[in-house]
Amino acid sequence: MARGVCRFLAARGYSTLTEFPVGKGRRVDAIGLNREQRFVIVEIKTTLADFRSDSKWPDYLLWCDTYYFAVPDGFPADILPEDQGLLAADAFDAAIIREAPVRPMNATRRRTQILKFALAAGQRLQQTLDPGPAERWGTRS
Repeated sequence: MARGVCRFLAARGYSTLTEFPVGKGRRVDAIGLNREQRFVIVEIKTTLADFRSDSKWPDYLLWCDTYYFAVPDGFPADILPEDQGLLAADAFDAAIIREAPVRPMNATRRRTQILKFALAAGQRLQQTLDPGPAERWGTRS
């Protein structure tokens, strides 16, 4: 589902990363950054148990301008918070079920996160292009 969510975001002008750290000890499923320096976070929920056992998602709201849940077809979407965006997603794409409200991030947090996003993207690209040295030298995380 993460691939479908990232394709959906890319088609809307976002550069995306998965498993991106935000805050202290938190990691979002997918995050996107667009040319207007706006962040979107998408939390993927595949089962009802997955959603019910997750109490950390409200912590992510400080780290984005818009927030979506992404769920597969057949997910009981009526249990998800109505004040958050909702996507139906699969491995190939996603579609908006409910638009996410815009809640602008704190400007200082935004600047810090843009730098963190850029560094993570660059590091991931370099590891994809040349995974050898990091593995040889034991610096790959």
